[in-house]
Amino acid sequence: MNGENTNARKVTPVNGRNPRELYEHQEEALKKLDVMNRKDSFRTLLVLPTGGGKTLTAVHWLLRNAVDKGKKVLWIAHRHLLLEQAAEAFKSNAFTDIMINHTVFNYRIISGMHDKPVHIKSTDNIVIAGKDSVVRSLDLLKKWIKEEEVFLVIDEAHHAVAKSYKKIIKFVEDNTKTMKLLGLTATPFRTAEDEQGALRTVFTDDIVYKTDLDTLIKKGILATPVFGFYNTNLQFTEHLGIEALKSIENFDTLPENIADDIANSKERNSLIVSKYLENYEKYGPTIVFALNRTHAIALNALFNEKGKKYGVKSEYIISSVRDSVTGITISNADNERKIEMYRKGEIQVLINVNILTEGTDLPKTHTVFLTRPTVSTVLMTQMVGRALRGLKAQGTKDAHIVSFVDDWNNKIAWVNPVTLTESEYHEKETEHEKRQYIARLIAISKLEEFALMADSSVDTSALDSIASIERIPLGMYLISTFECNHQILVYNSTEKAYRSLIGDLPNIMEHYGIEGEVISDELLEEMIAYCFENYFDDNMIPSCNRKDIEYLLKFFAQKAIDPNFVTLDEMDRKYLDVSQIAKKIYDEDMRRSEINDYIRNLWEGDGSLIPVYYSNQYFFKKLIDLELDKLDGDIEVSVSVPQSEAELRRIEEYPLQKIIELYPAYGLEIKEDAYSNARNSDGKYVCANCREEFDTRKYLQVDHIIPMAKGGLTVRENLQILCRTCNMRKSDK
Repeated sequence: MNGENTNARKVTPVNGRNPRELYEHQEEALKKLDVMNRKDSFRTLLVLPTGGGKTLTAVHWLLRNAVDKGKKVLWIAHRHLLLEQAAEAFKSNAFTDIMINHTVFNYRIISGMHDKPVHIKSTDNIVIAGKDSVVRSLDLLKKWIKEEEVFLVIDEAHHAVAKSYKKIIKFVEDNTKTMKLLGLTATPFRTAEDEQGALRTVFTDDIVYKTDLDTLIKKGILATPVFGFYNTNLQFTEHLGIEALKSIENFDTLPENIADDIANSKERNSLIVSKYLENYEKYGPTIVFALNRTHAIALNALFNEKGKKYGVKSEYIISSVRDSVTGITISNADNERKIEMYRKGEIQVLINVNILTEGTDLPKTHTVFLTRPTVSTVLMTQMVGRALRGLKAQGTKDAHIVSFVDDWNNKIAWVNPVTLTESEYHEKETEHEKRQYIARLIAISKLEEFALMADSSVDTSALDSIASIERIPLGMYLISTFECNHQILVYNSTEKAYRSLIGDLPNIMEHYGIEGEVISDELLEEMIAYCFENYFDDNMIPSCNRKDIEYLLKFFAQKAIDPNFVTLDEMDRKYLDVSQIAKKIYDEDMRRSEINDYIRNLWEGDGSLIPVYYSNQYFFKKLIDLELDKLDGDIEVSVSVPQSEAELRRIEEYPLQKIIELYPAYGLEIKEDAYSNARNSDGKYVCANCREEFDTRKYLQVDHIIPMAKGGLTVRENLQILCRTCNMRKSDK
């Protein structure tokens, strides 16, 4: 008995010409790709905005230039819907006007919910596969690509900086006769500069063709956005503490209690539904972006209840989870069925939670309801893009982008969808906007410190002991992983330590055997402890914290690139220095009313960074008061210190790194002696334990023969050179 495998199909092209005409920008992209294709191999990016037809453009070109010429196509994506969309595009655009040589071709979809890699056949012309399935099955893939000319396509290519993608690209390149790499992305380059730089190392031929949202709107290919805003007049900041702000900024995720407050707000949900029903003829087919499952279920019930008399029906789609209301598991098949109902016009409102963001083609969508806020410009672009199919793309003339705006007391810089329609918005940001953005990111991490310093019951003498300017960061490392965004604040006290740690990260990863993108929890704890012990100490004020090291290690494990460092302008640092503000008040002997006016003007001044940085006016005033107390002599600062006498310790009782820090010349001398003593007659370094020889010091470390924990001293005769593997094994005993 046989059954149909719908994930592997033989396609027979239709005789004649594809009735779906390409647009001018797509034809231009094809010409640019044709020129690029004259090279023996290439690595390039095709950048078209959401709705611009990047999948169709790539498929049209590949059918003619790869499939029809007997070359293989490996199409990689990270989501199931993207795989299915690509397969449908290959199937529905096969016509003999572009395929004159081959009468049939075969494609196969590979992923956890489609076919398995073991079923790939040599006769498959196209393999459309999930990233993780490919990484786990490279040996099976090798048989298919061996000595072939392969066109490798990375969909949503802004993810290609991850090690998994790089591993796939290198494997294909090493095992094919020729590899031609094409990355597809609709995402504007608003990512951190480090990732843009990393993308350039992957796509070394840069961007083959690019157009923007604004251009396609003017040409009528994309709909003209019509923005609508409804204020809910609801306040959700009563319980918005520091941890909540960090969660929103780093993860673009509202804390569960606040999300549930919003999701369960009958007043807010009623406003969303009533505004649609009041305008249902104007809004038409609408996608609603909800906060979470609870929100989607509540809105769906309300739409169906209130919409009966208007003939309006609603459905909701979410990831594969158990429905808390019905007790039924909502599968991807259920989601696809509902999406198809929406395509056919059987339902007018489709509510979703983070599904309809990347890739899904729903051209009849006339409106999007943004009922969840976001700090992510990428996510906002994807949500808005769902409604932007213009008349020329079988969509609509106008697209309604409807936002429901809550009152957050300006604590969070939610993305305004209006800004996304400005051509190359990210490149048009003013210097002041960039400075404000940097200050806001820093402020999220600084709030806890401000709160502690403003609380007289908390001992902050360590922070009080350093100058105010030293508490203002030099800048921050921007960490972006698959899981979250994170900012590591860097001060004068920690700048060199971070620079040294980041420079050593490749060696640290190798030392701990980290080859994949994931570090186990147990090993992560060990690595964090190692980094603290070897790069930071208690004398650094301010110092780093555990989370900073954790995210730095996770970031490097995933991407193996240095994080981008964003500098806080030196003039801005001085402007934000509360000690200088306090000094002006003190020197001018201001009266209370003058002080209040001065502080209010600083806070409310046009373009002032002070409210952005300090966030809370109470913290700001308290910090100024602390500085005034210092000037009044009420708080003793670093001019005189409590008398104490340190224990005297022999220099050889210190670790080597501490000796180098205290007495650089002597410390470096005994370090060099240790390496010199480890060299053999051929000039190679020899590990004192395994006796393996090394040409360089890259994999070697200075070690105590008798450990310091057992009384060993840092003297020439007690130092030896071990390779990292032996040193790690020794430390484990």
